[in-house]
Amino acid sequence: MKRLLIIWHSRTGGAEAMARAAAEGAAGEADVTLKHAAAAAPEVLLTADGYLFACPENLASMSGVMKDFFDRCYYHVLGKIEGRPYASLVCAGSDGEGAARQITRIALGWRLKPIAEPLIICTKSQTAEAILAPKVIAEGDLAKCRELGATLAAGLSLGIY
Repeated sequence: MKRLLIIWHSRTGGAEAMARAAAEGAAGEADVTLKHAAAAAPEVLLTADGYLFACPENLASMSGVMKDFFDRCYYHVLGKIEGRPYASLVCAGSDGEGAARQITRIALGWRLKPIAEPLIICTKSQTAEAILAPKVIAEGDLAKCRELGATLAAGLSLGIY
C-alpha cells in the first residue's frame, strides 16, 4: 500500500481539523501518517510516496511552525523526493494566498508534482478575538478536505501520480 504523509500545524484547530478530514478521506486507499510539523523529520519525508501539507495562514504567510518544518527538512531531502505528488490545505482568516504561494514555491524547489490547486478554507476571522478563538470548520469544507485526501490517495494507489 502506498504511503501518504500529512504534515500539519494548527494553533486554533482549523488546519488540524482539515488535515484529519483529509486523512479520513484517504483511509483505505493509502497508508496514512499524520505528523505534526514540529515533530516531522527529513526521514519521514523519504519514506512517503506522497504528501499533503496543512497549516494556517498567519500574517499573510504560512505558520512559523510549518516554515520551521520546511527549513529543517528542505536540504536534507533535496533531490531525493522529486516527482512525488502533493497537495496543500490552508486555513485562512482572510485570503490564504500568501501561505499557499509559499508552500507551492517550496514544493516547486523540491520538484514535487501538484495534484490540485491549494485548498483554502477562509474563516473570515478578522479581529484579534476571532483570530485567536478555536476554529470550527463547516462540514461542507471538511468534505472538500476529505475529497482532496481521497483523490491524492486514490491516485497514489492507482499509480496515476
